[in-house]
Amino acid sequence: MAKGGKKSSKDASGEEARTIENRKARHDYEIIETVEVGMVLWGSEVKSIRGGKVSLAEGYVRVEDGTRRVGTGDKGKFSKGRFAEPGMWLHSVNIAEYPPAGPAGSVGQHAPTRTRKLLCHKRELLKLVRATDEKGVTVVPLKIYFKTGKAKLLIGLARGRSRGDKREAIAKRETKREIDRAMSKRR
Repeated sequence: MAKGGKKSSKDASGEEARTIENRKARHDYEIIETVEVGMVLWGSEVKSIRGGKVSLAEGYVRVEDGTRRVGTGDKGKFSKGRFAEPGMWLHSVNIAEYPPAGPAGSVGQHAPTRTRKLLCHKRELLKLVRATDEKGVTVVPLKIYFKTGKAKLLIGLARGRSRGDKREAIAKRETKREIDRAMSKRR
């Protein structure tokens, strides 16, 4: 046991297991499918994630196939503007600054809520683009964790729940807990 009486949870490779979850997403959305993707990060961002200084709650994922125009207010067929680069981007996820990397705004420090590129296979990207074209379907970040030393993001293809659906899910969860409690006391 480590000094101070705390046990550290380590996986098979000897790395400390650090997982940051977006619990609110599972409450607000019905998760249809999940995909594991990589992230393009700076060194100070990796250190902050290892320290658990991340907030996924307000984050979202944009999926682009390169055929849509970006940067124009006019959505017409012949609108000016550039095409969006094909890929996925993580927006509004707050990864706190890492103090040993220097003062805020310095060269070694990162912007806490910058847009980060996500890495995935082309076939996964195209599948997500097709799925998000359907009305009411979006992509949300669910969990950040480390796998073989690399930070991974679990994203979910999700459909929004109405207030009634949320209440129904809570009621099902509560009845399941009560049944499990009753069964465990019976033994």
